[in-house]
Amino acid sequence: QVQLVESGGGLVQAGGSLRLSCAASGGTFSMYVMGWFRQGPGKEREFVGTINGSGGGTYYANSVKGRFTISRDNAKNTVDLQMNSLKPDDTAVYYCAASRLSGLIALAGLYSYWGQGTQVTVSS
Repeated sequence: QVQLVESGGGLVQAGGSLRLSCAASGGTFSMYVMGWFRQGPGKEREFVGTINGSGGGTYYANSVKGRFTISRDNAKNTVDLQMNSLKPDDTAVYYCAASRLSGLIALAGLYSYWGQGTQVTVSS
């Protein structure tokens, strides 16, 4: 059983940056593919990005590619989402998720464990 806790959300102006962090406990962290998802107001949950267990591979949604970067520290059991050049459309609750499958995973249904989410609001 893996527990995930996100932090780092907040209010930022358009063009600004935020760094989200997700702390994991209860499992061998390096064995999990980690993903970030978000759900904006009135929208369905959408994929943001994913990183494999070693941290050597990442994959991003087109909407955030070049602006967002995922990294992980397997010694600290954390995965971060660095968000730059933020836009009002990035406003959402951001969730981290963990999957015991391998590779890079964009489908929410393939993740077994989810955090409670952290709010990111980007003002124009």
